[in-house]
Amino acid sequence: MRKLLSLSVAVFTAFSSAAWAQDNPVLVELFTSQGCSSCPPADALLHELAGRDDVIPLALHVDYWDYIGWKDSFAQAKFTKRQKGYARAGGWRTIYTPQMVINGADDVVGSKPMKVTDLIRKHAARAPKVDLDVTRQGNTLVLSAKSLGQGEPCDIHIIRYKPSEEVAIGRGENAGRSLVYSHIVKDWQKVDQWDGQGTYQHEVALKGSEPVVVILQEPNYGAVVAAARLR
Repeated sequence: MRKLLSLSVAVFTAFSSAAWAQDNPVLVELFTSQGCSSCPPADALLHELAGRDDVIPLALHVDYWDYIGWKDSFAQAKFTKRQKGYARAGGWRTIYTPQMVINGADDVVGSKPMKVTDLIRKHAARAPKVDLDVTRQGNTLVLSAKSLGQGEPCDIHIIRYKPSEEVAIGRGENAGRSLVYSHIVKDWQKVDQWDGQGTYQHEVALKGSEPVVVILQEPNYGAVVAAARLR
């Protein structure tokens, strides 16, 4: 039986808007694991956030809990590396699950909806630094960015994710549960760099029909400058 913890929708409606009306969505990265007993509430929260147009949620499954009896079928070592990179850049003393990182700058326990909402509100209120436009033309992704001020160098990341999948957990802390995960990152590639000045255009070949997220992020796990999504 599917078990997806239900959270109050009211928590997440403060910044709802018409579909795709948001020009400056907030990126929420959840570092999670199928082998972590405290993660299902955060996984459910990420699922709820998916209903908001001002938020781009991504689930990055880490591999460091695999040793306790269940190997996470979505985990990749590169996601653990990314989480450690954030910890170094932010001066955070430890990494943990479930951890949410908001726009590459702030972290919060992913199962605390009010604190997550407060951080989303904080970042949504900031003036955008870049006007980012992303379109798909057949098998080509077309990126166009324009600096809205004194730009800073940034890396261009392209992410592919699976909208949802149900997993029956056979061992470990969540043994016997069938859990639904959403926005599961399958591939993450840094494809280019931009000096942040003037305008930027780039085309990338795409395969498959999985949704795409494009992120402009300051180097070395810095702040997210802009993000966009194509479902």
